[in-house]
Amino acid sequence: MTSRRKFIQNLTASSGLLLSASAIAGRAETLNSAIEGIKQSPFPEKEDVFWKQIQLAYTVSPNLINLNNGGVSPQPAVVQEAVKKYTSFSNETPSYYMWRVLDKDREAVRTGLADLAGTSPETIAINRNTTEALDTVIFGLDLEKGDEVVLSHFDYPNMMSAWKQREMRDGIKLKWVDLKLPESNKEKIVEQYLDQIGSKTKVLHITHLINWLGQVVPVKELCEEANKRGIITIVDGAHTFAHLNFSIADFNCDYFGTSLHKWLCAPFGTGMLYMNEDRITKTWPLTPDHDPKRKDIRKFENLGTRSIPSEIAIGSAIDFHNMIGSDRKAKRLHFLKNYWASRAQEIKGITINTPSSPDLSGALAHVSIEGKTGRDIERHLLSNHRIHCVAIEYREFDGVRITPNVYTVQSDLDKLLDGLSDLTKA
Repeated sequence: MTSRRKFIQNLTASSGLLLSASAIAGRAETLNSAIEGIKQSPFPEKEDVFWKQIQLAYTVSPNLINLNNGGVSPQPAVVQEAVKKYTSFSNETPSYYMWRVLDKDREAVRTGLADLAGTSPETIAINRNTTEALDTVIFGLDLEKGDEVVLSHFDYPNMMSAWKQREMRDGIKLKWVDLKLPESNKEKIVEQYLDQIGSKTKVLHITHLINWLGQVVPVKELCEEANKRGIITIVDGAHTFAHLNFSIADFNCDYFGTSLHKWLCAPFGTGMLYMNEDRITKTWPLTPDHDPKRKDIRKFENLGTRSIPSEIAIGSAIDFHNMIGSDRKAKRLHFLKNYWASRAQEIKGITINTPSSPDLSGALAHVSIEGKTGRDIERHLLSNHRIHCVAIEYREFDGVRITPNVYTVQSDLDKLLDGLSDLTKA
């Protein structure tokens, strides 16, 4: 069994600076050894010493139980330390150490992200968040007046606003899917999208996991249907990358954008854009490039001065994620959601607005209480139980979104259940 000291030593060993080929090779060897030791340990996804040790790798506040990891997640200590070290190193002579030395390691980070995504490094651009990634695509596509885009009322507001701006400016037409949620039948979800697709449809915009409710949308099946019809596919993966266990390549989508400061627990303000290689020359950069039509994914990274220390520290977040393992992490997150949701739905007056199956949900779930608003629930949990969550009032749903993470322990969720139960009696 891995001791706490050994585990923390392994994590610390994996967070060194990437400043030379030999350093990269040595770091990889140390990390691989640590990962193999963890993988060979008999740790299930349920509560055990493994997940206790994961909790110890974070510096979360003892004064609050954080169940709002969907918006932004805390970074494990090794990632925080990497940001500090890279920032200190850069400040010795920024224009040399940050731009000429540290920034060279961007390619190692790109390769690490590509490995996680199951794609080539030449399809991965590093940016600041999902909004920036998908705005690059939405405003970079050549669309003409009358061209149709199919999207959902449950997509993220920033993305809906971007498409509405193109509608106002360029005269494209938006076709809205009025999803009936929650839905436990994949085929019914696909049918709702197909009902809006016609001969003029040029783009299908899909949110992989709906932030309001935690509903997973069958991206692979929708992309298959779109590809049959020659329709461009854009996937908003803000809430799924490093959360659910999948390969972007398996989707056969054209574009995929995500925020790395969510489920990868990378530094704040880091994101990623995947682009099918065939689409690179056909997509205009959001921030101009000297050759906007060149076939180089790096043309989408021309953002000016940015936080290079934060971007290079993505590598430490990837290492930490790999230390756990994608499959083990996904199973643990789904277990935590079902642990509290299955018990909560047995309490009179409580409704869970998220499917329970692992192919249609992950860690995120929405809960409502009869006679209470989401604000009522949020205030009650924070004031009386020190639980931080977020009220979600959207369309016909009014409740709170509960989102645990890998550092969450079952006793935290027991307190959540106590808080929800108390409120049903108030």
